[in-house]
Amino acid sequence: MTHYAIAVDVNRCVACMACNGACKMVNNVPIGNFWNKVLRIGPNAPDPDGVHAGTDFYYLPIQCQHCENPACVAVCPTEASHVLEDGTVQIDKSKCIGCQFCAMACPYGVRYLNEEERVVEKCTLCEQQIAQGDVPQCVKNCVGMAKWFGDLDEGIETFRGVGDYTIGDFCEPFEESDVHMLPDVGNRPTFRYILRGKTWEGGDQ
Repeated sequence: MTHYAIAVDVNRCVACMACNGACKMVNNVPIGNFWNKVLRIGPNAPDPDGVHAGTDFYYLPIQCQHCENPACVAVCPTEASHVLEDGTVQIDKSKCIGCQFCAMACPYGVRYLNEEERVVEKCTLCEQQIAQGDVPQCVKNCVGMAKWFGDLDEGIETFRGVGDYTIGDFCEPFEESDVHMLPDVGNRPTFRYILRGKTWEGGDQ
């Protein structure tokens, strides 16, 4: 069974926002809305000298997590929100009535109402590209090569980026304890975040 997802090497993300801009261009995301965002997490405390700002911070790209048990699908009254065989969560705009129940149910706040079309939108993992064997645009345009795409069932070491690289071949080694996900409230998010040598905030549960 396939379940496409993204793995982010958080140590490599520099918050350049290239993923954000590329996504908006390719998917025609309206001005003021975003299918992906980059947050700064921390710093939580100053360095030991008490003078300089803390360095225990990182940048965290956030978008639809294409959950295994998506709350947005469970609350959709028209089945506009649905899960494809590849594990991605998609929206059938012809069925969407703009009620925004899905946006309220999403624990990550990554859905929004397209005011012009009166339908809800979000990251599709560039379904139009992955169906052709390509990678999502945010992965393709990640200048720090922090974002990687693949089938979660095959292990994140196999996730690929631009060209023939895989995360296992290109990035620094990581342990299982370095791999995190956003808080799981029963929806089972599939995206993975690799963070070494810093304090992961938000918890994995």
